[in-house]
Amino acid sequence: MTAAPVMVQAADMAGPGPMTRVIDVLGEMFVDLAAGRTRSPARTVIEHGDQRVLLVSPAVWEQRGVGSVKVTTLTPDNPTRGLPLIHGIVALTDLETGQVTALLEGAELTAVRTGAVAALATRWCTPDDADDLAVIGAGVQARALIRAVSAVRPIRSVRIHSRTRAGAETFADWIRDTAGRPLRVTVCDTAREAVTDAPIICTATSTDDGTPVVEADWVASGAHVNVIGGTHPDALELDPVLLADAVTIVEDRAAALDGAGEIRAALAGGLIKADDLYELGRLVSGEVAAVGRTSVLRTVGMAIEDTAAAVALFEQRRAAQQGPGTPSAVPPTKEGVSDGHA
Repeated sequence: MTAAPVMVQAADMAGPGPMTRVIDVLGEMFVDLAAGRTRSPARTVIEHGDQRVLLVSPAVWEQRGVGSVKVTTLTPDNPTRGLPLIHGIVALTDLETGQVTALLEGAELTAVRTGAVAALATRWCTPDDADDLAVIGAGVQARALIRAVSAVRPIRSVRIHSRTRAGAETFADWIRDTAGRPLRVTVCDTAREAVTDAPIICTATSTDDGTPVVEADWVASGAHVNVIGGTHPDALELDPVLLADAVTIVEDRAAALDGAGEIRAALAGGLIKADDLYELGRLVSGEVAAVGRTSVLRTVGMAIEDTAAAVALFEQRRAAQQGPGTPSAVPPTKEGVSDGHA
């Protein structure tokens, strides 16, 4: 008899345990991706109606014996209905049997895995004691970034800036209420004030502009910047000039060349060459060292990340259902994939 798929809701993805597990499993996947042992097909995008979008993102991770398909909808006028902008679901499959093993809430999974990718880079690009974080943006993804980066570094101070003061204040209250430990949270009037001297910077905005949100000379030498926002392939959250002197990290070189505004602008301006882009898997495997150097992660999002996050969350949920003492995979050490920060 075929077992019913395990249902993984947004609440099951909350807390440091699931987030840390996603970060660890993403590390394994990115090593496989950089080594050519797996790949991430392009997603299918269908535009319809008034700026409404249906996206289908399939991927297979052979080494783990799993595949996934994510179906996502973006409906711009949903907020006026009191509904979320994004809805989605992820189906996880067992490649051996073809069974659908889990169904996961898609919007939350997307936020978790995107934050986890940034946290993975932060783990490998910053000192273990880096504790000061700047975040530009105050939406769902900014919240996931706080959770994810706090899972790998002992964050004690957070500086935030958003387009509206009210949005930033609401975000600040959320951070204080959910931190689980004392944090100094500061709302800044400008992006420059927020990022100055910060060792870890995250940008998560909805800009579609070619004017950078963060200028290069605002970023301290040796800082690490996670750039994950923007709503257009040529949108700029970070001044591309910074990439000329930074260790520039991408999920996948071809994907970044196609969809990362800062990368495209830096290449067009002669600031970097394609060979200057380091894939995240090379960082995790120890082939590239970035701690102590200015570094930038520019993400575009890939279907295989959903697959890795889905299997991590499915394993976490299944272990929770089966109770204490359930055997689970042991994350590799820093010599392999994960440095074990929690």
